[in-house]
Amino acid sequence: MIKVMLVDDHPLFREGISGRLRMSDEIALVGEAENGKEALQKLELLKPDVVLMDINMPEMNGMDVLEVVAEMDTSAKFIILSMHADREYIVRVIRMGADGYMLKDISGEEMISAIKSVYAGEKHFSQEVAAILAQQEVDKSENKLTNREQLILRLISLGNGNKKIAQELNNSVRTVETHKRNITKKLNISTTSGLVRYAIEHGIDK
Repeated sequence: MIKVMLVDDHPLFREGISGRLRMSDEIALVGEAENGKEALQKLELLKPDVVLMDINMPEMNGMDVLEVVAEMDTSAKFIILSMHADREYIVRVIRMGADGYMLKDISGEEMISAIKSVYAGEKHFSQEVAAILAQQEVDKSENKLTNREQLILRLISLGNGNKKIAQELNNSVRTVETHKRNITKKLNISTTSGLVRYAIEHGIDK
């Protein structure tokens, strides 16, 4: 069972989410909190696997919680449930360590799917959030990549191996491997899954 804690200052919203969570045979709602301060107190006591948390809350908001959690010895994953769809806001929260970000108008089915994905070690963004992230301008790390390297990164994100990419670009496998090594060094990402996740988060997989 995936242990989940829900953190939101609106009782009616918590009631709706908790009801949906209890419909899943794979998820156990172990506790609720109405602000960040209470969430931190219950985090150590309940030891949830995944925390669903709003940002704007009294006493201590979600960003403050993420800042404190970064210094704690906890394996809990954090998914933000928010009404905020501003790109800079979303990017800031992700950089603070959130494992997922979803707008509050998502379906119950997607919420369950997100909990399972994040519990398995993946990142999860609702469709609208992913679209917002994909629209962001190229950041400094992307500027390090040449056009050819960005093309190869895109092909990697689509599931192509080195041989297939070499055929696609009319290059040798060795050349593709060299480009891939350069990409991993520039982005400081050592795994293919990490490269795929980076491409998706930055809209390079389109």
